[in-house]
Amino acid sequence: MTDTPARLLNLLSLLQTPREWPGSELAERLEVSPRTIRRDIDRLRDLGYPVEATKGAIGGYRLVAGAAMPPLLLDDDEAVAIAVGLRAGAGHAIEGIEEASVRALAKLEQVLPSRLRYRVTTLQAATLPLTRGDGATIAPQTLTVIAGTVTAHERLRFAYRAADGTETRRQVEPYRLVSTGRRWYLVAYDIGREDWRTFRVDRVSDPFATGARFTPREVPTGDAAELLSHSTSRHQPEHDVDVSFEAPAPFVGARLPEHLGAPVPTGDNSCRLRARSVDSIEWMAVRLALVDCEFTVHGPPPLRDYVADLATRLTRATA
Repeated sequence: MTDTPARLLNLLSLLQTPREWPGSELAERLEVSPRTIRRDIDRLRDLGYPVEATKGAIGGYRLVAGAAMPPLLLDDDEAVAIAVGLRAGAGHAIEGIEEASVRALAKLEQVLPSRLRYRVTTLQAATLPLTRGDGATIAPQTLTVIAGTVTAHERLRFAYRAADGTETRRQVEPYRLVSTGRRWYLVAYDIGREDWRTFRVDRVSDPFATGARFTPREVPTGDAAELLSHSTSRHQPEHDVDVSFEAPAPFVGARLPEHLGAPVPTGDNSCRLRARSVDSIEWMAVRLALVDCEFTVHGPPPLRDYVADLATRLTRATA
C-alpha cells in the first residue's frame, strides 16, 4: 500500500480496536515493511494520537488514552449507533449535555453518507422511547439544521407557530440554541421585525439554511441565556415557590432542575427551597412528587391547592 494517507487511516482503524498489535502483524496487514510501520506510528503521534509501544518478543502497539480527544474512525455500524443515540437524546432536553449532544449530532450527520443516514432514520422511526421527558418532542433534524446555521453564521428561514396558534414565516440571524432542561429555545435577531426574539424550537417547522452569511450582532443583554430569561418572564407568570423537604439538600438538589436553584439545608435530614419560577403549577407539582421524599408546600397557594388535589386524585386511583 503506497498511498500514505490511506495507509495511515487503515493503520489508525486497526489501532482503535482494543488490543495490542505486533509490528510484524501490522506490516503484514498493510503490506509494508516494519520500518514503514514505525514511521507511520511516529506520524500518528505527531497528529496527536497517543500510540504506546511495548518492547520484547510479544511487544507491539496500542492506542491509549491521551490528554486530548483525537479524531475517531467509525465503521458503518458504529456511526449508525452513535447517530441514533444522539438523535434520541436531542429530541428531548437532557440536562447537562444538551448543547454538546446537538453539536456532536450536527457534525456527525454532516459527514454521514446517504446510505447510513437512511439507516439512522429508518431505525429511529421503528423505535419508541420508553420515556419522553418533561418537554415537547423535537425532530432531531430541526435541531441540527438550526445548530448548523448558528455555527456557520448563516441566515435561517422557518415556519413558526405562536402560543395562540398563529402561523408565521420568519427569517432570522440565529445566535444561540439554549436549553432550559425542559425545552429548547432559539435566540435570534428577527430580520422582519428588526429586533431580537426567542423561539421555542418545538414550534419551529421547515427550517431552511439560506446560505446567506451574516456578521453576528451584539446581544443587548450580553448573554443569550439572560435574553431568554427576560423574554420568558414577560410572557409567563412567575411563582414564588417555597417548599420544605424531609431529606438532605444534596439528595433533593440532584432530583430537581438546576434552574430552580439549590435547596438550603435546614438540618441533617431536611432542607428548604425558595425559588422564583415561570414553570406551570401542574409541572411543578409533578416534579416535587418525583423527588421521592416527604415535602411540605408553603407557597404559592395555587401550588399548594394543586398538590392537594393531585394527592386526592392519586388516592382515588388506588382505591
